[in-house]
Amino acid sequence: MGRITGGFVAILFGFAAIANPISAQEKNSETFDADGTAHITRVIRPSATVSPEAQKWLESLNHRGPGAKNLAERRAGTDAWRASQSAVAKKLFPVNIREQSIGGVRCDVITPLETPEANKNRVLINLHGGGFNSDSGSLIEGDAIANLAKIKVVSVYYRLAPENPFPAAVDDVVAVYKELLKTYKPKNIGIFGTSAGAILTAEATARFKQSGLPMPGALGIFSGTGDFSRAGDSLLLYTLEGFPGELAVIDPAQPHHDDYVGKTNPRDPVLSPLFADLKGWPPSLSVTSTRDILLSGTTMFHRALLAAGDDAELVVFEALPHAFWYHFELPETTECLGIMAKYFDRKLGR
Repeated sequence: MGRITGGFVAILFGFAAIANPISAQEKNSETFDADGTAHITRVIRPSATVSPEAQKWLESLNHRGPGAKNLAERRAGTDAWRASQSAVAKKLFPVNIREQSIGGVRCDVITPLETPEANKNRVLINLHGGGFNSDSGSLIEGDAIANLAKIKVVSVYYRLAPENPFPAAVDDVVAVYKELLKTYKPKNIGIFGTSAGAILTAEATARFKQSGLPMPGALGIFSGTGDFSRAGDSLLLYTLEGFPGELAVIDPAQPHHDDYVGKTNPRDPVLSPLFADLKGWPPSLSVTSTRDILLSGTTMFHRALLAAGDDAELVVFEALPHAFWYHFELPETTECLGIMAKYFDRKLGR
């Protein structure tokens, strides 16, 4: 049991035996400051609503060591993670991978071992996660989706912050998209990503509309946000691993990812597409989970798409943290990747 303190919320998370609900209840408390700041203690029992594999994984997260101390350590860690999980992904989801420059941007072109004739004129653009300052998954979800959807995936190595703040990454995605438009019809192109990649998917789409480019056929916004000007509840309640780990101190009125935002107004309609003209956007699938640090961002942007009259679907998984679908040992990951792959097969033109 450990105390996690955020800028506006203090929470005590513990694991009490289900057979002793009275003692657990006695530990729950809450007090409120005059400005509404909440100081909360809650006992969270192990989830009974997820698979045994997920329960085991969630428990293992309680024993993780401290995170990276600086950017160099973060990049080294994400590089190692990406290499190990990419090897697992390729073994589970066999594909062919070829590095190629597209629109002047380094990419990996991931192709299924066999592509149905009907899918040969379709392509997906994958934008990796990693907080805009590292690459945590460029071949992890790309391999899986290419294999399951039987559609070519172009995984983009966009420029990273802090060396290249906004809009460098958006510019790279636009360059790749323009080049692919020379070969593919817009309705046959899908774009998807996780975390920073999900945010970038929405940002690039806002830029497409702003620039008068034809809209792609479908979007996959897998744990993202459309608003850099405010922090939703989930950023104040969760870490990247849900409950365990150090909770960042965040002011809800200040933008996050400062190195990426740079000097741009946080309400810029491309940086924060929640403030863009969302009417006429492509069909989209948003995915998140109830312990996802970007749960709020994902669901608020989904609501904005619905309010604009767009075809927008949302799937929320139970009790799992940020980007759980990178963990292939979980039955929930198999289910989630299947939902993602089937969505693009259903929505992209032929």
